[in-house]
Amino acid sequence: MQRMTAMDASFWYLEDATTPMQVGSVSLFEVPEDGFDHERLVRLIEQRIAHVPRYRQRVRDIPFGLGRPVWVDDEAFDLTYHVRRSALPRPGSMEQLEELAGRLMGRPLDRDRPLWEMYLVEGLADGQFAIITKTHQAMVDGLGTLDLVQVLLDTEPQASPINVARWHPSGEPSTIELMTTTITETLTRPAVAFDTVRSTTKDIASVVQGAGGIIGGVFETLVSAARSPGENPLNVPIGSQRRFAVADFPLDEVKEIRHAFGATVNDVLLAVAAGGLRDWLISRAIAVDAHHCLRILVPMSTDDDTVSAFLVELPTGEADPVVRLQQITYQMQQIKDVDELLGADALIEVAGFGPATLHALGARLGSKFSHRVFNLVVTNVPGPQHDLYIGGARMTASYPSLPLTTQHALSIALTSYHGRVFVGLTVDRDAITDVDVLRACLAEALAELRAAASGGRPRRLRSVAGGP
Repeated sequence: MQRMTAMDASFWYLEDATTPMQVGSVSLFEVPEDGFDHERLVRLIEQRIAHVPRYRQRVRDIPFGLGRPVWVDDEAFDLTYHVRRSALPRPGSMEQLEELAGRLMGRPLDRDRPLWEMYLVEGLADGQFAIITKTHQAMVDGLGTLDLVQVLLDTEPQASPINVARWHPSGEPSTIELMTTTITETLTRPAVAFDTVRSTTKDIASVVQGAGGIIGGVFETLVSAARSPGENPLNVPIGSQRRFAVADFPLDEVKEIRHAFGATVNDVLLAVAAGGLRDWLISRAIAVDAHHCLRILVPMSTDDDTVSAFLVELPTGEADPVVRLQQITYQMQQIKDVDELLGADALIEVAGFGPATLHALGARLGSKFSHRVFNLVVTNVPGPQHDLYIGGARMTASYPSLPLTTQHALSIALTSYHGRVFVGLTVDRDAITDVDVLRACLAEALAELRAAASGGRPRRLRSVAGGP
């Protein structure tokens, strides 16, 4: 039995029907010559789930709210409940897969079972299959956290066999034991009781501040952010249904732009987001004057193995794509301790292929603050530039999905892998019905920057840390 941290408990308490606190991904794989099916996936997970013991634990609440919930082994753990099989009508298209993923991402996880699900989706065109994952944010508490997908992926088609240790779950504590342990802990450690009271509040920002959990330079940034984001279609009441859309483009094109203008890969991707959002707002007949901007929360890994968040203003009012990039690069250079930010290679070395973990940490940061502070969360997680395999099947794409929080109808997540950048757009189904337009606008924004980089005289800026 292990008690939740105050931060994990806050995500547990704050989840409701319209804001399921889960991060996910949609990954595509080539079917190997000897095939791949649900049984193979289940067998592989059985062999490796011991590396992520949290995936066989569930949450028990403490009666009467006397203390934070605890993690306990699920004595009735049923792997086949969590690893599900689905199929699209052949030949399944990406549009159909996006529709399925959007519906799945909007469904809360079963709170009486371990907080994760995985779907094997068959029937895709070109002899591929997909794996859709969902993991509750309460299960992710730092860079050291392993995601199930991390332990399933191999660097070679034929992975070394793993000895499977027989699992014997610890007996779940009784209600009396839960109450007795909590009361004893409260008497010997009064701070725990104080944390519990703070954790149950509906203002998660006060939870974090009270617990001393403001990360990195966010507090200073929030104090200086005197004005709140303007009203726009991104910050509206949201419902329980989601849409999910994906895009991808060559990493080489991003690096070409980076080198032409002396920026970083992250700067370029943020500039693409700025240009795409600008054009999308204009397509909705929304006035975008020269001073218009969108404030985004950008998580970054720092050299003390934590993930910090920084507020960055996207210059959506700027019509020139190169000037937009310059303005973003300048902001990133002004971030406190920017010289200490880890580069992409170091981040990959620390985390392996752990996009779900790192995107979840980014989403956590977005959940901490009032929706009035920023317009959306944008995460960018670099991945390895070589093939990865699951049970002999080569992964060809991996699109991340971030949860939505109150009054935030859009989240953007990016992951680079094997020479491409994969983009996942998660939106509220009713608030943003034109996510296809936004996807097209992002592609056009990249094309604008690429054209500027290949023609005319490069306008170089001082290079900063953080790009590969």
